[in-house]
Amino acid sequence: MTKFQGILPAMITPFDAEGRFRADAFERLLDRCYSAGVDGVYVCGQTGEGLQQSGEQRKRVAETAAKCSPEDKTVIVHTGAMSTAEAVDLTKHAAQIGAHAVSALPPIGNYSFAEIKAYYTAIASASDIPLLIYYFPAFAPSVNTLDLILELCAIPNVCGLKFTSNDLFLLSEVKKSGATVFYGTDEMLIAGLAMGADGGIGSFYNVAPELFVRLWALTQQGQWEQARTVQQQINEMIAIGLRFPVHPAVKAMVARRGIDCGECLPPRRSLSKEEEARMDEMIAGSDFVSALFARGAAQ
Repeated sequence: MTKFQGILPAMITPFDAEGRFRADAFERLLDRCYSAGVDGVYVCGQTGEGLQQSGEQRKRVAETAAKCSPEDKTVIVHTGAMSTAEAVDLTKHAAQIGAHAVSALPPIGNYSFAEIKAYYTAIASASDIPLLIYYFPAFAPSVNTLDLILELCAIPNVCGLKFTSNDLFLLSEVKKSGATVFYGTDEMLIAGLAMGADGGIGSFYNVAPELFVRLWALTQQGQWEQARTVQQQINEMIAIGLRFPVHPAVKAMVARRGIDCGECLPPRRSLSKEEEARMDEMIAGSDFVSALFARGAAQ
């Protein structure tokens, strides 16, 4: 049985100028993350622009992640889609290529709890590999109580969830049920771990995976004061990224650490030249972040 825990970057997906998947850049980014000691990867989620890609291209991304991941690392493929049929198809494919689990955002729209439960039930029954549901109140406001979350977690073959909310009391209550919980708020990872999360899945892990790995190791050793220092360093970096639209900012920051992953897919925009110049000024103005980026670019 795969043990679902630790640090899993929500991988960005590199594209060329025509929006086609760039496997070469993706493999370089995977290698950097695994060299930093991450416990696995989460591919084709929101950060990976899965919902903006065709199903066939998403399958290629998942295949590359599975092929390039060491045997002892966990590969989770996000298979959520606008239709249940496509989500089921992507889930079956993920199982066929050797993914360890799938995950899915709730369907985007004004869906009832019953409709969301039916969607997750279909995905969970599509393969033998476990499903991590996704608690994200902004996406699914009808999933709004502990009892409803636990009802989704009780679906056969659901092993837990990715939890993206600042309600850490709710996280701790969910964890009491025995569900696997990955925390999804990068700038509060230490708090999520303190409240019982089994690990983290996040966007800024692409930029500096070594910092998140260090934070995880310190918390596992009970060195919470040292871990808080690392979280402050992480947040110094995140504070720069959050001054801009997050998805293109993460890609721009990864490029400044030496791996060009192209631009985001429309309708997401890229950073303007003025925004890029501001980002560079902010990086240069932080001794820690500028040193971090210089190390990454030299690799």
